[in-house]
Amino acid sequence: MAALSAARYGRQVLLLEKGKTLGGTTALSVGTICTSSTPHQRSMGLDDSPDDHFEDMPKFAGFLANRDNVRLRRLLVENVPETFQDLMSLGIEFMAPIPEPPHRYPRLHAVVPHSRSYIDHIARACKKHKVIIQTGVKARRLDVEDGRVKGVEVTDGHGNASHYVARRAIILASGDFSSAEASFKQRFMSRPLLTVGGINPLSTGEAQRMGEAIGSEIINGDLAWGPEIRFVAPQHPSVISRLPTWRIVAKTILFAMKHVPDSILRPFLMGFVTTFLAPSHTLFREGAILVNKNGERFCDELNRPQDHIGLQPDQIAYIVLDSEIAEKFQAWPNYISTAPGVGYAYLRDYERCRRDICCKADSLDAIANFINVPREQLLKSAEGIGPAGRVLPAKKPFYAIGPAKSWIVFSEGGLRVDENLQVLNKAGEPIDGLYAAGSAGQGGLLLEGHGHHLGWAFTSGRLAGRHAALRKA
Repeated sequence: MAALSAARYGRQVLLLEKGKTLGGTTALSVGTICTSSTPHQRSMGLDDSPDDHFEDMPKFAGFLANRDNVRLRRLLVENVPETFQDLMSLGIEFMAPIPEPPHRYPRLHAVVPHSRSYIDHIARACKKHKVIIQTGVKARRLDVEDGRVKGVEVTDGHGNASHYVARRAIILASGDFSSAEASFKQRFMSRPLLTVGGINPLSTGEAQRMGEAIGSEIINGDLAWGPEIRFVAPQHPSVISRLPTWRIVAKTILFAMKHVPDSILRPFLMGFVTTFLAPSHTLFREGAILVNKNGERFCDELNRPQDHIGLQPDQIAYIVLDSEIAEKFQAWPNYISTAPGVGYAYLRDYERCRRDICCKADSLDAIANFINVPREQLLKSAEGIGPAGRVLPAKKPFYAIGPAKSWIVFSEGGLRVDENLQVLNKAGEPIDGLYAAGSAGQGGLLLEGHGHHLGWAFTSGRLAGRHAALRKA
């Protein structure tokens, strides 16, 4: 979005991407944007406003609210409605907003058919505006001359170094540092965050490191979403995740959501959303147990089990339950997972749509075979041997769901920036020629609640591109 924004002002723009393909964390996301003042809201008769959105955001932050960058919060809520309109103008389609308390109005807009729609449509617009895109190159160092950032040193996949000179400015937009090595993260975080990686393995904090090297600083580096338990993605993507992102496809899905019976549509939609979801901890409160690849209970499942999975062999675990527990998770109010924009995924959804990670069998022996753990140890775990000491009920059939892993979904530490998204030094002075957007330029802004990270990514990118393009060469 930063590249497109700058190119719209007639600037020559070079986009350097570390990955082999475009996408980053955005392409791995559920794809929701939180915003007010949308045509979708107005069609529902909702009179929402940026002021209301501004007042509601701190309600998600709780005791952390006093650490928020209020000026950047205001920047986000005032500008994300225009960003949303911009995304729609590129051909991106959204579902009607759904509620997420404590938001006073439904503000969560989910992209259709999936998050790659953002990447495909924005990349197409970039190419139309003659943005030069290079993939597989990693930024290493910013070149500074007479106090101004003049260029960047990068390396390709073979380790060959190159230098690029920026006539006007450089925008850092390389995401968070959730997958950085422990030696970097431990400057801000402590265990268990040091033992797990990020959802995106490429999120290693290049922007934060380069910004620090020339005098900036990382704000809120100790904050992160995680560890969070999530089921591993399937080896073979579901049909819906491979759907083309053409506008006609998105409109057809939106039409179907309004007119096709839920009994027909639900399996289709759940085939996508169960790929990305996290298990509810209600499973453990109702008696399900958690075992590692050796079949061992390794923690009290009622006391933050997500903190312990990263210390297990291969950092994986399996959820095991019997039919007495399973029956409770076939209907509201007990769901396996929540799915923004769709609703709830129950056990039957996982049985139908994620057979690669969900097994039903008449014996624990068969369960042990499915998840490939030692039979004897799994039986001991079911009998209550382990840290928790709780016994798994023995009413067959039994179920296993997994593997699951603990990940950092986001780390919140970004470079200090002003309202023009210009990177600041430790004294609060602008670093000439350098801007940052998204997680790299989060600047202390708290983005609790769903949809705020993508809203900030696209909005800050759009504004940073504009300010960089309009500065003097």
